[in-house]
Amino acid sequence: MRLPRRILAFAGRLLSQPGPLASVLFLVGLALLAAFADRLGIDPLAQDIAASLEGPSAAHWFGTDELGRDIGARVIHGARTSLITAAGAVLIAGAVGVPIGLVAGFFGGWRDAALMRAVDVLMALPGILLAMALIAVIGRSQSAALVAVGITGIPSFARVTRAQVLSLRKRDFVTAVEAFGGTPGYNMFRTVLPNAWSPILVQVVVLSSVAILLEAALAFLGVGIPPPTPSWGEMLRTGKSYLHDAPHYAVLPGLVLTVTILAFDTLGRGMTRLLEDRDSGASGLKLEQASR
Repeated sequence: MRLPRRILAFAGRLLSQPGPLASVLFLVGLALLAAFADRLGIDPLAQDIAASLEGPSAAHWFGTDELGRDIGARVIHGARTSLITAAGAVLIAGAVGVPIGLVAGFFGGWRDAALMRAVDVLMALPGILLAMALIAVIGRSQSAALVAVGITGIPSFARVTRAQVLSLRKRDFVTAVEAFGGTPGYNMFRTVLPNAWSPILVQVVVLSSVAILLEAALAFLGVGIPPPTPSWGEMLRTGKSYLHDAPHYAVLPGLVLTVTILAFDTLGRGMTRLLEDRDSGASGLKLEQASR
């Protein structure tokens, strides 16, 4: 029960800061809208050519697109697309990258060299190009975008986990578990990994923003989730052709995308700052104890 309590205590300190609190409230609200989008009674695919490219109004808060579809409804349903893609990408990247970093940092030697060279190969390829290549092979779909974005996030999880494991590997409590007969598997997953969760959790938040941006970039380039599925990037790609006649078409979805990424970034920065303060406080306590 120690780990859940530590996470809850960390969350409490994080939400005491106004920036992260506002970010969490925005993201939770966006997630709730995306989850219950079908119950709002607004069809993102319903067309009304007579009302095409209308500006924001009481009937259509974000206006309409070139086919008369409600942009606000498409933004809300597009949030579901972006959040599902981000969650799936983080799950794939973490499920592969964390074990790689854990094994490489814990055992070292040839395992570390081999795994990190494979990670370096992935890092050498630009994420957007790697994702486009994977989609060209797999085909355009939400599953393909999810897998492509997830694979691009594996190196970051692997390197963050490895760095944290290396700092914990020679700690006294890890050595004590080994001395009492703890197996390498037990030591890795029951001793080291629970103490390495904090930077991994920060990486989850950071990669979520990167995944949303990358999914939007793929859709903007025309290789993301195919229409008519609502996507923020697709709305930006189509809306740029109507910037003079209907600026709301691209500006409002782009504004939601920007605020969402800023919310993740603010949350990640708050978590990083909190962890740095904790580490500096622990270092200061050790120095004080050593001086006595």
